[in-house]
Amino acid sequence: QVQLVESGGGLVQAGGSLRLSCAASGSIFSINAMGWYRQAPGKRRELVARIPSGGSTNYADSVKGRFTISRDNAKKNTVYLQMNSLKPEDTAVYYCNADDVWSIGSSRFNDYWGQGTQVTVSS
Repeated sequence: QVQLVESGGGLVQAGGSLRLSCAASGSIFSINAMGWYRQAPGKRRELVARIPSGGSTNYADSVKGRFTISRDNAKKNTVYLQMNSLKPEDTAVYYCNADDVWSIGSSRFNDYWGQGTQVTVSS
């Protein structure tokens, strides 16, 4: 079984910074891409940033220039989201995602989600 564990959320004032971390564990053979999504109250879950195992990262327009996603080369299954210049509209539950995960002993690719971490930006 694959698990994603997030950390780093919290309360911050507008203009501040937070860094989210997500570590995937389990009998993982490969992960195609890891990313961060967020869901604000009453809104649909949306992509924030995504980083494939090979290829360029992509960001939501609303976070370009403020957020940076990265993957730990030493810990291939760990992804970070550095969030700078935070705005109240960034307030949401942030979810880590790993897609096209091939687990040892599995017969197909699967997608996995973390439990979510709350980010609250006060004005």
